[in-house]
Amino acid sequence: MGKRLTTQRRGKGSNIFRVPDHLAVADVKFRSYDKDEKENLVKGVVVDLIDDPTKTAVLMKVVTEKNENLYLIAPEGIAINDEIEFGANAKIKIGNVLPLSKIPDGTPIYCVELSPGDGGKFIRSAGSVGYVISHADDKVTISLPSKKTKVLNGLCRAQIGIVSCGERTEKPILKAGRAEKIFRFKYWPVVRGVKMSAYDHPHGGKEHHPGKSTIVPRSAPPGQKVGLIAARRVGRKKK
Repeated sequence: MGKRLTTQRRGKGSNIFRVPDHLAVADVKFRSYDKDEKENLVKGVVVDLIDDPTKTAVLMKVVTEKNENLYLIAPEGIAINDEIEFGANAKIKIGNVLPLSKIPDGTPIYCVELSPGDGGKFIRSAGSVGYVISHADDKVTISLPSKKTKVLNGLCRAQIGIVSCGERTEKPILKAGRAEKIFRFKYWPVVRGVKMSAYDHPHGGKEHHPGKSTIVPRSAPPGQKVGLIAARRVGRKKK
């Protein structure tokens, strides 16, 4: 009997391939969506910048005028002692949190809420950024880092700016020991399927080429999803 494939072991993200929760500094989300923020604004100050091993971006600790301690994702260009504003009357400035209905078209945003008050659900990875495209009634259209567009409620909040640490992947690894530390919570090193034995992988065997078609449907189970997934065509295009 063959071994389980890498995709089978990984599944939807088991504890083996996830950074331990006890290493997290704090839960990253906006302050509660109260009346002050909906109708006016709440001010805060950045008191510290923190490296969280469970996040790809740097976090900033913000203390509000109501003595609330918040941990938010730091944007590019933020510094300690900078002022952060929350609310409908906040300025269009990096790090500030505003409802989408108050953000002009073309403004870079990140950490966007999916529904008003959920604290920010997407565009949170290092270097990622979205843009406000248009406003229509109480709906706002934004573009995601994947170039797809999404229509959201105008009351959903977002931060202004670009997520910090976008250049983190450009730093050379230089040695295997550092690579081991970077990938210690992932399945690493990655071995090609054609280099495995036949009982280890569908592409395995001493012939060193896939023994069958590498195109699999998108609805296939994880253990079968190897090779070209839902490919429409293969090979080079003819001129």
